[in-house]
Amino acid sequence: MRVNQWLKLWMPLQAWLNRLEIQDPQLAHRLCRWIPAQCPFQREIWFRGQCLVRIPALCQLNPVYGELMQLRWRALCFLADQCGEDVSFYCH
Repeated sequence: MRVNQWLKLWMPLQAWLNRLEIQDPQLAHRLCRWIPAQCPFQREIWFRGQCLVRIPALCQLNPVYGELMQLRWRALCFLADQCGEDVSFYCH
């Protein structure tokens, strides 16, 4: 299967994520908890004060990474702008 064909399989999910509207505070809180602010796979392995291995963030290889980050951003904006909540808890 070619790369273009493989990426086309993800297009319906990408379109659905882009169309998803945040109108419920509970949903917004869930999305902010479930979608991490940073790539959870980026790691540094240290031994005796020296960095042995640095594993780069590979989240950008995920075909829906951009849509998930936009969805998390929209949820944060909804909570801050529409609900007047402090979202600093989710920004770490």
